Amino acid sequence: MTTQSDTSHQGGASPSGAEPSWGPPSSTALQEPVAPPTTAPRSGEPKQPFFHRVWRGRPEDPRWVRPAFLALLVATGLLYLYNLSASGYANSFYSAAVQAGSQSWKALFFGSLDSANAITVDKPPASLWPMALSVRIFGLNSWAILVPEVLMGVATVGVLYGALRRRFSPAAGLIAGAVLALTPVAALMFRFNNPDAMLALLMTVTIYCVVRALEDGRTKWLVWAGVAVGFAFLAKTLQAFLILPPLAVVYAVCAPVQLRKRFAQLGLSAVAMVVAGGWWVAIVELWPASSRPYIGGSQNNSFLELTFGYNGLGRINGDETGSVGGGGGGGTGQWGETGWNRMFNSEIGSQIAWLLPAALILFVAGIVLTRKARRTDLTRSSFLAWGGALLMTAIIFSYMAGIFHQYYTVALAPYIAAVVGMGATVLWEERSKVWASLTLAGAVTATAAWGYVLLNRTPTYLPWLKWLVLIGGLVGALGLIFAARLGRQLALAAVGLSFVASVAGPTAYTLSTVNTGHTGSIVTAGPAGASMMGGRGGPGGGMRGGFPGGGNTRGQNQQGGNGTTQQGGGMGRPPTGGTGGFPGQNQQGNGNTQGQNQQGGMPGGGAMGEGGMGGGGVGGLLNGATVSSAAKKLLETNAGDYTWAAAAVGSQNSASYQLATGKPVMAIGGFNGTDPSPTLAQFKKYVTDGKIHYFISGGGMGGGMGGGNSSSTTSTSSQISSWVTANFKKVTVGSATFYDLTQPTK
Repeated sequence: MTTQSDTSHQGGASPSGAEPSWGPPSSTALQEPVAPPTTAPRSGEPKQPFFHRVWRGRPEDPRWVRPAFLALLVATGLLYLYNLSASGYANSFYSAAVQAGSQSWKALFFGSLDSANAITVDKPPASLWPMALSVRIFGLNSWAILVPEVLMGVATVGVLYGALRRRFSPAAGLIAGAVLALTPVAALMFRFNNPDAMLALLMTVTIYCVVRALEDGRTKWLVWAGVAVGFAFLAKTLQAFLILPPLAVVYAVCAPVQLRKRFAQLGLSAVAMVVAGGWWVAIVELWPASSRPYIGGSQNNSFLELTFGYNGLGRINGDETGSVGGGGGGGTGQWGETGWNRMFNSEIGSQIAWLLPAALILFVAGIVLTRKARRTDLTRSSFLAWGGALLMTAIIFSYMAGIFHQYYTVALAPYIAAVVGMGATVLWEERSKVWASLTLAGAVTATAAWGYVLLNRTPTYLPWLKWLVLIGGLVGALGLIFAARLGRQLALAAVGLSFVASVAGPTAYTLSTVNTGHTGSIVTAGPAGASMMGGRGGPGGGMRGGFPGGGNTRGQNQQGGNGTTQQGGGMGRPPTGGTGGFPGQNQQGNGNTQGQNQQGGMPGGGAMGEGGMGGGGVGGLLNGATVSSAAKKLLETNAGDYTWAAAAVGSQNSASYQLATGKPVMAIGGFNGTDPSPTLAQFKKYVTDGKIHYFISGGGMGGGMGGGNSSSTTSTSSQISSWVTANFKKVTVGSATFYDLTQPTK
């Protein structure tokens, strides 16, 4: 029988005896509970210098392990930092809140869209805090906003490596880390300022802590898992809870302590979660509404309503009051097709699903391999923890009828990578068994075939790559079948070829992603045409480009000055006299403004729901506006005399002007322009008190296309718009239209 220290760390001899082990021990050793060995130096041994320990790692490790891990982290960081500034302010909705938080501690705490604290973003603010602090230190620029997201990506790779390295092997951790780093949607979101980067990191930390608790039943690790989930809730509300059911069940069944203690520990973890996530919620709910910003995305100025409605159950059943659309179960909704194959279809597949078939195969193989192990077997528990999180999240994503964007799937990336890393190394250890070698070869074959399918969806992008992936994968799989009988060199060649073939497709899409700037609210990874959203009515109808109407998923923008391609974010600004459709070729003037559509856009003649109010230069619902130097100068003039330099319908529109001027701009109606804030009476009082200088024409939805909205809710911004146009002086600057709220016409 192998000892505990042997089982946790070095594995045992490989079945062929030809090379060192890459994973945990085989057969009976898998049945023993495992605790990792201590790495403390022996008595009397001199303590090595810090940098030597960082470079060398654990004394019992082969010398290549720690340098390989550090190289993985550095390579991930460099990959994600490459061409980072091409995205400018990325999602100007969140960048405006980051800017506000860098100017006002109150705005930082609440997640306000402007430093005068009119309204918050439609999420809790935790994901904004690192970016806002960065901007406070380094000033407002693209790198200050996005580098914290890159660091979260590197940290996620590091945590994932650590989780797998403890129980399995360095090879398992390196494989998982590389798979995660090269997942296209991960490369997208760890370079973008949406909350999903922080969510993915904290979910990975949560599972790491649960697996640590499963090693020896220590309570502190389960408490830390609860803390991680609590902070994840403050990043993206209820999505943080998706993995709780499988993790709780795994711990309740598999932890190496008595049943009563297991439930007590789970209770303590739940308390830690409530405290870590609830302190901010309690403060917001108890804070007098008159002295804090309105809770964006809610209809009653309540964060709890936002949590369980628009950002919670509404995402599941499609009943999202205040939304610009809604879901529809039973197959197809305005936010894309639902069903068991959603993660594989043309909308989602190229973002996340490259190694999803392999992960599912390897997950089943891991459970089969450990079927006779003891209840507390850590190998099986690890498969159940990571695989359970994968299955639970994928199922919810597949059937949720409400708002769903492709980039949400970054949450799956660490789970897929972990299962692939664990499964590949475990089956490699068992390769002398026919079923294990065939299963490993089958996973590689499925990955190669599926990679061919995904690459074939963009036939003009690297058309030769799909054949290399398919042929290389098949040859590698054939070698894996006979790996136990091959010599060391040929066996390693088969492994290397299989790995390269498996990650070649996602790597190509990842490189395309980092070479492309991304702006707006809906972004996708990979080359043009890689993720076509086909909603109700199929192509050309329903939901394409992330918004009801039609047209392509995204346009290609050209960023002036450096020739870098830029990906549009759904809907750009409506051009004057627009021709309908959605963004085509966009031209971005500089890194600080959003792209201006040269063709496509929303139908001209004014913003939706605003009575035909014209307004060239305004932002759309999903993307910002182009702010000319003349418009910037107009808003900056005497801006210090007002609480808000201007007000605009919809957050993307207001955000563009706020980022350009550095002055607070009120977002009427929040993100969609459908929140009842401010009311017409409140807005009139602001104007009477001289707190707002200009009203920016157009922007947002203003009540159009609201999913399940009441007429009173959807009319608020329209009422304000109508009152402004009827009572104040119109000022035209280039193609943009403003109303001077200090100059009444009557």
